[in-house]
Amino acid sequence: MASVETAAEHERILREIESTDTNCIGPTLRSVYDGQEHGLFMEKLDVRIRNHDREIEKMCNHHFQGFVDSITELLKVRGEAQKLKSQVTDTNRRLQDDGKDLTSSMEELQQCRVQQRNIATTIDKLTHCLPVLEMYSRLQEQMRAKRYYPALRTLEQLEHTCLPRAGQYRFCSIMAENIPKLRTQIRDTAMTQLRDFLESIRKHSDKIGEAAIKQAQLQRSLDSSVSTQPRALLGRRSRKEAVAAGAGTDSERQGGSPVSEQDSGILDVEDEEEDDEVPGAHDLVDFSPVYCCLHIYTVLGLRDVFENYYRKQRRKQARLVLQPHSNMHETLEGYTRYFNQIVGFFVVEDHILHTTQGLVNRAYVEELWELALSKIIAALRTHSSYCDNPDLVLDLKNLIVLFADTLQGYGFPVSQLFDMLLEMREQYGEILLKRWNITFRQVLDQDNYSPIPVSTDQEYKHYTSQFPLQDPELEKLPFPKKLPFSEFVPKVYCQLKEFIYACLKYSEDLHLSSTEVDDMIRKSTNLLLTRTLSHCLQYAIKKKNVGLAELVQVIINTTHLEQSCHFLEEFISNITNVPPDTANATKLYGTSTFKDARHAAEAEIYTSLNAKIDQFLQLADYDWMAAVQGGGTLDASDYLIDLIAFLRSTFSVFTNLPGKVAQTACMSACKHISTSLMQLLLDPEVRQISMGALHQLYTDVKECESFARAGPVAGFQGDTLLLAFSDLRQLLDLFTQWDWSTYLADYGKPTCKYLRVNPHTALALLEKLFKPMRETSRKNNVFAQFRKTDRDRQKLIDTVIKQLRNLIAQHHT
Repeated sequence: MASVETAAEHERILREIESTDTNCIGPTLRSVYDGQEHGLFMEKLDVRIRNHDREIEKMCNHHFQGFVDSITELLKVRGEAQKLKSQVTDTNRRLQDDGKDLTSSMEELQQCRVQQRNIATTIDKLTHCLPVLEMYSRLQEQMRAKRYYPALRTLEQLEHTCLPRAGQYRFCSIMAENIPKLRTQIRDTAMTQLRDFLESIRKHSDKIGEAAIKQAQLQRSLDSSVSTQPRALLGRRSRKEAVAAGAGTDSERQGGSPVSEQDSGILDVEDEEEDDEVPGAHDLVDFSPVYCCLHIYTVLGLRDVFENYYRKQRRKQARLVLQPHSNMHETLEGYTRYFNQIVGFFVVEDHILHTTQGLVNRAYVEELWELALSKIIAALRTHSSYCDNPDLVLDLKNLIVLFADTLQGYGFPVSQLFDMLLEMREQYGEILLKRWNITFRQVLDQDNYSPIPVSTDQEYKHYTSQFPLQDPELEKLPFPKKLPFSEFVPKVYCQLKEFIYACLKYSEDLHLSSTEVDDMIRKSTNLLLTRTLSHCLQYAIKKKNVGLAELVQVIINTTHLEQSCHFLEEFISNITNVPPDTANATKLYGTSTFKDARHAAEAEIYTSLNAKIDQFLQLADYDWMAAVQGGGTLDASDYLIDLIAFLRSTFSVFTNLPGKVAQTACMSACKHISTSLMQLLLDPEVRQISMGALHQLYTDVKECESFARAGPVAGFQGDTLLLAFSDLRQLLDLFTQWDWSTYLADYGKPTCKYLRVNPHTALALLEKLFKPMRETSRKNNVFAQFRKTDRDRQKLIDTVIKQLRNLIAQHHT
């Protein structure tokens, strides 16, 4: 079995050697040498080789004739090949000889091709380098021309496009090193221009504001009923503004500057604008530094830094603009300059808001406006409080209205300014009251308190045009004639109308309804009537050296002014177009004002008349111990005669007064005379009175009653005026007639003859009268028993005194 297997294995190896590439036969042979049958395999290998040799021999024998034929033909070919070789050698020689010139030409052509290739390479390199040089040259020109935004764009293109294409050259490296320096230079220069721009608009903000306010004023004057369009000042879009608004679009596509390259500041627009147009913010200010700097910082990736810097600087400028001058309140020019600066500031901010995208936003502008509004209102409240000139306050109000309307046209809320104007309305009213107080006092001081004489119809119409006098009887009288009132009536009435006009002027343009205007005017007029005019009238009435004639004329004047109050009501209604009978309409207090003044004048007449009477009574020189005259009649005292003559002349002036006033004055005068005489009689300093003195006083009272009975003032019924002397008359009758029995018996009865005699008064006078008799009796006590009549009289007086005391005691209980 082992030999069979070995033989089969050797057969497989032989087949494998026959069929396998010789490069891979190594492992097969190794398996033979690794085995134990190496000799046996070699034998089999020799047998196989011999077999193959026999097969090859058989094959060669089969093809030998063909091989011989092939050798024969090959020998023939060798001869021909030798001929061909000689011919090829000859041909090659001739070809070499002929190709020497061609080779030389080819070498020359090759040299030319190399040169051509070098030239093409050079041209290609130059093609990439020349744009770099050209762009760098353009960059230098733009820097010299201060066209920094195009320079920055050129710089960006040079850095990111041209230099990478140019390759690694020394000049490219130098340029690349200079690029950051140039970028920093552009940024710093742009910031310098921005600072110059900010300084310029700070200095010239008043001019910008003045132009804005003028245009708003022009717009309002053209058509006050049409609401002003937002940003009316910007008006038409000029070419410069169009370029500014298109910054970053057309300008960037063209590679140029986003704005015209001009210095910052105020521009000269006289040749650019029409004569009938007010220049706008874009006409007065070159905004190119802002746009340029904004674009530069945007390209540099520093937009946030630029925005923060711009807003910070503008906030600082806002605080400076909002700080008023200490003497701003002295002139209107101070307020005008203050408002112009504020308007100019916000016009610039509004323009920046609408021509840049995001440099300032609406929230930032509104924040600035809120800050400005609070400071403006505080400043105006402070400075306007120093003002005491109503004309300046009115001009200030008009200026504030124009200021508010201008900024409202830009979309800023201004309701707080109008609220402040309503607050200033109270201050304006107080200033008006002070001025009219001076005016009224001057009118009252300069008045002659005499009826106005008119000699012609022209003069009459002149006064009736100033004051609504309606007196048909007076119109029928021929010239010359007198108006019942004095000069101060038409003057006061005209001043009242002037005051109403002044109040109306302030109410204009405050966006108030007719009812609100009417209410404000009426309330202010009431203050003028109840405070100012009333105090002035009181001053005129109560000042020193005012005669009764002047007081009488004051009463007549105030009566006519009182009657004219409804004309003032109509006047206010006409100028405000509000009917006087409107619900909740304020009524004028003129009637009560003039009525109070008239009552004060009446009271002053009574007081002055009584004071004059007191002056006459001070001249009274009664001899209280005068003896009773034996025969004849007594004459009234001289002072009393003079007093009655004065009263007659005085009451004759009262003919133009209302009847009740004259009657009250006359009754008051008579009562004062009676009371004063009673006080003289009961004066504690007068300790003793004789019957002779009582008889003299009786005569004086009789003279007074004669005056009262004569009716110095018309309108008294019967003997009403005599009642003023009834107390004194009954007292004197009781003593002169010595009618004590009747007095004591009828005391307390309505029909008592001496009803007005007070027991206290009677007792006091009786004691003064009894005192000299008692002293006389003490001195002559030794002879008292010889004067039985005096003793009886003394007993009677004692009895009367005792009964009077009993009456007094009963009255108290």
